[in-house]
Amino acid sequence: MLGGYMGKLLFVDLSTGKIHEETPDESLYRDYLGGYGIGARILYDRQKPGVDPLSPDSIFSIVTGPLTGTPSMFGCRFAVVSKSPLTGGYGDANSGGDFGPYLKFAGYDAAFISGKSDKPVYLLIDNGKAEIKDASHLWGKYTEEVEETLESEYGRTSRVMCIGPSGEKLSLISCIITNRGDALGRSGLGAVLGSKNLKAVVAKGEMEVPLADPEGVKRIKKKQLEAWAGYIKGFGADGTGGHANESAHSGDTPVRNWGGVGVVDMPDASGLDVHAVKANQDKRKGCWRCPIACKASLKEGQGDYKYPAGTHRCEYETLAAFGANCLNSNVEAINMANHLCNYYGMDTISAGSTIAFAMECYEHGIITKEDTDGIELTWGNHKAIVEMTEKMVKREGFGDILADGVKAAAEKIGKGSEKYAVHIGGQELGMHDPKGGFRAYIGKPAMAMYQMDAAPGRHVTGFGPTQFKGYIINAAGLCMHGDIVDIETYLADMIKTVTGIDRTYDELMEVGERIGTMRHLFTIREGDNPLKRFVHPRIPGLPPLKEGPLAGVSIDAKQQAFWNLGYMDWDPNTTRPSRKKLLALGMPDVADELWPVKEQQQ
Repeated sequence: MLGGYMGKLLFVDLSTGKIHEETPDESLYRDYLGGYGIGARILYDRQKPGVDPLSPDSIFSIVTGPLTGTPSMFGCRFAVVSKSPLTGGYGDANSGGDFGPYLKFAGYDAAFISGKSDKPVYLLIDNGKAEIKDASHLWGKYTEEVEETLESEYGRTSRVMCIGPSGEKLSLISCIITNRGDALGRSGLGAVLGSKNLKAVVAKGEMEVPLADPEGVKRIKKKQLEAWAGYIKGFGADGTGGHANESAHSGDTPVRNWGGVGVVDMPDASGLDVHAVKANQDKRKGCWRCPIACKASLKEGQGDYKYPAGTHRCEYETLAAFGANCLNSNVEAINMANHLCNYYGMDTISAGSTIAFAMECYEHGIITKEDTDGIELTWGNHKAIVEMTEKMVKREGFGDILADGVKAAAEKIGKGSEKYAVHIGGQELGMHDPKGGFRAYIGKPAMAMYQMDAAPGRHVTGFGPTQFKGYIINAAGLCMHGDIVDIETYLADMIKTVTGIDRTYDELMEVGERIGTMRHLFTIREGDNPLKRFVHPRIPGLPPLKEGPLAGVSIDAKQQAFWNLGYMDWDPNTTRPSRKKLLALGMPDVADELWPVKEQQQ
């Protein structure tokens, strides 16, 4: 067996209670590496097209990569993959923490869960065995309560991922939480678990992940630690939230529901600077064996916002969504909103974006205090932001209208509110304006990245050949921050020393292209052509802003997409990969399905 893999996949049917494991052919690992590469391939093969994502026929997968749980730097990540109830196409989400490594220590590279239990349950995966357990006593509880209860029962070698009440109530922007506040946030996949009555998954294990060349792994890691010493020190101190105030003014962060200008609408962003963000910090935290430890916990909140001790320090995306996008510079209010989302299991990016949408509707008189349960949703009103967040996570009052995100909320509100519903294909966007500085920083066609990826609206992905490396990093189980400092030098060698598969960097990029293609094939089979997705005109700058650093800037998204489609040999109208391309990527079965004989002869 290859190194880096446990060699087993777990399959669970909650409707029948049947559990079995499979030992896949090595070609699955070689061709799709791991993570969402394997997740997308198996969902494509085993889930029928057109399945309702909240039905028992929907498959939910938990997937790790070959570097997850190994000594590799940043080898802590795992992903979940399913059809998204938010967009109707392909969906995935990714997290760090400890759960991914512990799933492998429990004996499995991935778990695939279908069906629906007739009562609340959780799945226990314990050193090579799995069991469906009653979760009636956990239903309705906060995520942290669930983690504490189950880890107390199963001991120090166990870790938990779970949904909160938002997922139970099928909020389309609900998410999955692990590690007391690490979120598998995007695509609304908390609702998928809620629809299955699956409250949690426990991974308990003490197995070791095999390594093809243990000494080689140590040697490469030592070199990385030396090369990245400065970055580790700097980024570890502040984390992703160290630039929230600067990004609010540079054009990086969307402001005032993507329609404003930071230096004009929010001239004082000092409440979001790194000192404010860290003011109530208790201690730094990190994911499994990460040398950076870029996260932190907070002391108990004081004054108006008494969040509990241990609340996660906010990441940049949360600070931006509940901050500049709502014209709010009160970091304590953002900490409280973050705490509520983590406890109840809701995506902070979508939640903050939805409140910004509601604030603009309030500004224009589309909704009033009578609609919003007496809450004055005026720009920058931090108390109103926290009050409405609480209603959203609980699906109470007007919060019930907002709990499915901006697209669904606009459909329910009507009255022209659709004009202010900023999303792509149903998904609220990550908090980096593709017209701003982040575009140059990542060196990718950022507008095409938001619109064209299989899972739209992501700030951590891409589209086209510049993203092939990103697919490998994700599928391998690495943190994307491992890509900041010259990862090309180490990536192929690290995968080789862990797995035993000797591939050049260019050969790995072909695997990355195959993974990206597989994710895309799933989404177009569901009728989701990225070129035809709704794109709110504010995102590409149509019309462009009149003031600030992005004044006069707009993006030709079609041109960005067209160049990449041509490079990858995908049809410029249907986005369907050519038969020649699919055969070149070693996907003849998909080629035959996508290109029937009649079409080949035309």
